Amino acid sequence: MSEETNGYLAESGIEDVAATCQRAVAEMHKAVVGQEELLRALLIATLANGHILLEGVPGTAKTLAVRSFARVFGADFARVQFTPDLMPSDIIGTNVFDPRTAEFHLRKGPVFAGVVLADEVNRTPPKTQAALLEAMEERAVTIDGTTHRLPDPFVVCATQNPIEFEGTYPLPEAQLDRFMLKVLVEYPKESEETEILSRYQQGFRATDLDACGIAQVLDPPRLQLVRQRIDTVTVAPEVRQYITALCRSARAHRDVLLGPSPRGSIYLMLTAKVLAAMDSRNFVTPDDVKNMAHSVLRHRIIVRPESEMEGITPEHIVQNVLDTVEVPR
Repeated sequence: MSEETNGYLAESGIEDVAATCQRAVAEMHKAVVGQEELLRALLIATLANGHILLEGVPGTAKTLAVRSFARVFGADFARVQFTPDLMPSDIIGTNVFDPRTAEFHLRKGPVFAGVVLADEVNRTPPKTQAALLEAMEERAVTIDGTTHRLPDPFVVCATQNPIEFEGTYPLPEAQLDRFMLKVLVEYPKESEETEILSRYQQGFRATDLDACGIAQVLDPPRLQLVRQRIDTVTVAPEVRQYITALCRSARAHRDVLLGPSPRGSIYLMLTAKVLAAMDSRNFVTPDDVKNMAHSVLRHRIIVRPESEMEGITPEHIVQNVLDTVEVPR
């Protein structure tokens, strides 16, 4: 992969981070119609070294988007269908005895891929869900007392269905908090759905991404360079105070039983920095924070039961907090 083919010039500044991200989204659009927020969120989570939870009804291109995203990063892709009988070893792997050599050999699980799609993650029991915890937080797994590092990038993209509750196991708060972002995947617009039909009429098939010609935009060395550039994005003291005020206001909200932890504040700042870099800026504005607030905070808020009965949702609370907390000038 040459500098000319991927459009990324290693000696350029923050503007080229934006150009690289635009190119990555354009490549993913070769397979995915619309879903701009989803594609940008996948980029933001990866550049900020986080994980993402996708919630949407079946058939809204969640899997297709993640597969396309893996190709843009040149990362190995693994899909795990979470079911009630899935065991932790099915995810992280296990040591297998080879009678020919009388030795144990590690049989790696799908978690060793760079991009892991945990499909319908809430359909497996908590014990198996917990198998992802160490991997998501430490970028490593421990098998029979030995720690094994995971690749970089390593991104867990989990999906769940918002309308089916029978046979599911709600993700515990500790697991939810590991996800940097939660994105609500909506139905496509009318024009986008018509474009999807046109592509299929012309021969597109979601199972054949090779035909789409999705080009790799980032490899591990360039990913590290982009992350280093994002690290230089400035967050003024006033903006940091604004982030703190938003999260503390969410915790103290009258309808909230449990609010975002300091990890939520950290993720809100880190994702705002990525968003600023994607907009060719080396400083974060309050608007960057506002634009990331829903995706970062919605899954970190537990509504009081009496308020939930009145129709109050985490979305309402985040919006109320954004409307009431004073924005720094």
